[in-house]
Amino acid sequence: MSTRYLTTKEVAERYRTVPSTVRYWKHIGYIPGAMKRGRQTLYPVDVLDRWDAEQLEAGGNAA
Repeated sequence: MSTRYLTTKEVAERYRTVPSTVRYWKHIGYIPGAMKRGRQTLYPVDVLDRWDAEQLEAGGNAA
């Protein structure tokens, strides 16, 4: 099973925001799963899906 990854731009589109906000979320530790691969930061989709579910259960504002 291969893991699917999203770029910072794709994560921004997923959460209806701009890439600079995603980079800020990463900087403050708000968004999980960020990993550097070369010059790109990638986010595993399964980690984001779990994070969304946790945010929803906690009453957070996951997009």
